[in-house]
Amino acid sequence: MPRFLHTADWQIGRQFATLSPDNAPMLAEARLQAVERLAALAAAERVDAVLVAGDVFDAQTVSERTVRRLFNALAGFAGPWLLLPGNHDAALAESVWSRAQRLGAVPANAHLLLEPGVQLFEAQGFAALPAPLTQRHTHHDLTAWFDGAETPAGLLRIGIAHGSVQGILAEGIDSANPIAPNRAARARLDYLALGDWHGSKEIDARTAYAGTPEPDRFRANDAGNALLVEIAAPGAVPQVRRVPVGQFRWQQIEAALQVESDLDALLDQLAALTPQHVVDLRLRGQLDLAARTRLQAGLGAAEARVRHLQADQSALRLVPTDADIAALQADGYLGEVIAELRAEGESETAQDALALLAGVLAERA
Repeated sequence: MPRFLHTADWQIGRQFATLSPDNAPMLAEARLQAVERLAALAAAERVDAVLVAGDVFDAQTVSERTVRRLFNALAGFAGPWLLLPGNHDAALAESVWSRAQRLGAVPANAHLLLEPGVQLFEAQGFAALPAPLTQRHTHHDLTAWFDGAETPAGLLRIGIAHGSVQGILAEGIDSANPIAPNRAARARLDYLALGDWHGSKEIDARTAYAGTPEPDRFRANDAGNALLVEIAAPGAVPQVRRVPVGQFRWQQIEAALQVESDLDALLDQLAALTPQHVVDLRLRGQLDLAARTRLQAGLGAAEARVRHLQADQSALRLVPTDADIAALQADGYLGEVIAELRAEGESETAQDALALLAGVLAERA
């Protein structure tokens, strides 16, 4: 029974420029480590080939060291690696792929699918039908040639493509690089391995996105997997199993803070985070001075524990209580200013100014 490991969207060399300089390099390194884990998994599962459905590299301009390290990471699996160019690493006349070949970095078992056309892997029992991108964006279906492609009888027909299955993915997805939703049936494929969507997603019984093996965004779309695919014989329905391989967990947390129990629940959630978490925290609501002190302590502890924590508190207002104001013991000019601001009552500007002043005084205290 032929077996394949389907993966995609490694985006080796990604810089994570929007994250802190302390954390970005480690997240970039995790992508190479994910490839090493994929190699170990392929060897342990004794697959016949690894199908990499595009965006192996994040950009054409990755360094020579990064190129060499990527191909070194394949060493744990001695079978065929089928590497397809995607929109980030398209097979241009001069590309990261041509550089890799000039460097002599490509091992003999790494097959670069730089041109459309049937490639036979008779010893492994399949024929590969690749649809490489030769420019970043196209507006016609590069898999259309699969329909008329002839392959030897007795070999599985395995398509590999990178793009957007039309009418299936979330609304607003980039419509460039379209793929017909019924391509597997029209082309008599036993399996169509797709890349570009960064989460694992089944399109039909013979078509699936593997997703990126190492999560790289906060969208909850089941990233961090590879797909183990078994096909008994030509025409048989593939058996597909998701295998978790990601190291880090990207999570977005939204919390509305109005009463003390809201803050208690948030602090419990922060305390449960681990060093494998990359967190985007978005807060709204209001806090008094005591609650804000508890929140900042909880954020500080979580930030020191997780891989990365970014917190948006722009929609969170500080609303000091009478007891908070009294505890500040502001006298003289500052006391007069606070009294005037409090006399403004429900004025939003006065309330914001009072909160700002109270916050500064509390920090100094």
